[in-house]
Amino acid sequence: MLPLIVFAVGIAFYNYKQDRSDATRRVLENVRSMRLVLDSEVQRMTGGLQMLALTDSLRNDDFVNFRSIALGFLEQYGKSGLVLISDSKGRILFSSTTEDTASLPPRGNMAIVERLFAIKAPQYSDLFNGVYNHRQVLTVEVPVFRDGEVVYDLCFSPPIGIFQTLVEKQRPNTEWTVSLLDTTGTVFARVPNPGETFGKRAAPSLYAEMFRSDEAALSSVSLDGIALASAYTRSHLTGWTVAAGVPESSLIAPLWRNIAITSLIGGVLLLIGLTFAVRMATTIARGEMLHNLLVEELNHRVKNTLALMQAIAVQTFRSASRDERTKFEGRLSALAEAHNLLSQEKWAGSELRDVIARALQPFLLANPDRIRMSGPAVPLSPRLAVVLSMIVHEIATNAAKYGALSNETGRVTLDWEVIADIPKPRLRLIWTETGGPPVTEPVRRGFGSRLIERSARDQLGGEATMDFLPRGVVCTVTCVLDETR
Repeated sequence: MLPLIVFAVGIAFYNYKQDRSDATRRVLENVRSMRLVLDSEVQRMTGGLQMLALTDSLRNDDFVNFRSIALGFLEQYGKSGLVLISDSKGRILFSSTTEDTASLPPRGNMAIVERLFAIKAPQYSDLFNGVYNHRQVLTVEVPVFRDGEVVYDLCFSPPIGIFQTLVEKQRPNTEWTVSLLDTTGTVFARVPNPGETFGKRAAPSLYAEMFRSDEAALSSVSLDGIALASAYTRSHLTGWTVAAGVPESSLIAPLWRNIAITSLIGGVLLLIGLTFAVRMATTIARGEMLHNLLVEELNHRVKNTLALMQAIAVQTFRSASRDERTKFEGRLSALAEAHNLLSQEKWAGSELRDVIARALQPFLLANPDRIRMSGPAVPLSPRLAVVLSMIVHEIATNAAKYGALSNETGRVTLDWEVIADIPKPRLRLIWTETGGPPVTEPVRRGFGSRLIERSARDQLGGEATMDFLPRGVVCTVTCVLDETR
């Protein structure tokens, strides 16, 4: 009997090695998904700041009127957020916390200010001690242009709690250790024990590895002294790093438990044959851990795909213009926002109004009343939610560049209705612009227009029409509604 039990234990150990390899791979896939969510959140902040930088109030140095716009932007992030405007010397020209900017000291972290004026592109800071709130902060900073030159640095210091909340939501379960680190390897969000680890350097075993490559899987010891099977990946947008790991003990414990069970069952099953004993040992050894990891993989597989798309985009647009990169990143962010909404609803679908509100959020920061939405409650399948989110994003982007959202007087009315039809009802969505610049039909259709028409036709089984009326553009999208649970 002993040789058979040893044989069954060997099979259990072999399967443990296979399962551990799968677990390590899934840890890496999870940190890639978390990085995509982090990049999506930071991109949303950056897009909001870039919209603020284009307001007429800021173009005319009207900081009095700009204050209400900036405070509206801050409302979505909480009371501890801060917006600053400084010149190239670090002098504060505007602060969301006070109108008396003359009494404020110069900007902290002048290195990032100088880099922004030199590179003329958004910048993302490491953790540093804030001059105004006297605590450690991170900043997202965008240039304000005038006649092609940078005149101001528009700086946003988001509440650190935003990143802590993001980590807590993305943590697969309570056994995982998840950290966000800046480019110097300093922790600014973590679970577990965020209070004890904030502002500390990464554990030596991770710190030694994280600067050798942009991502890797490795064995490490956490700041809590726990041995982890871990992985990390670095964001190409911010330079920040997402690291995560599961305790080695959680991977080894099932092995010993299953070896004991296998030994016991092996002695009983010896009476009815070696084949049945080996099969049972294999099944028991592979059971519990594979089930949990496969569920986690299902929850994150769409975000993994987006992470791959983002990596491809970084390579593809390396030599492209900033406008081209901005367009693509905007479309990818719109897609990621739709997927975030679906993830919150556990991929059971979502409400049309929520999908539209997510897609239009960056365009409503300066004046939320510019877009009026009206229509009944319409549940959407995941497929429809993603495609309609992309279509609405493209329509709004065109309006912000050329149409009713490109000035201060334009307005948009977005109406929808459900048309009873056989065999399935249809959705009709009408985007109507008024008060924008005079409209003339373009000589050549751009990629955005073609994307709208092809998405409606090929992916929704409907159609999209663009009418360039003198008073403003009218876009009508119709599609067949899927059944939702």
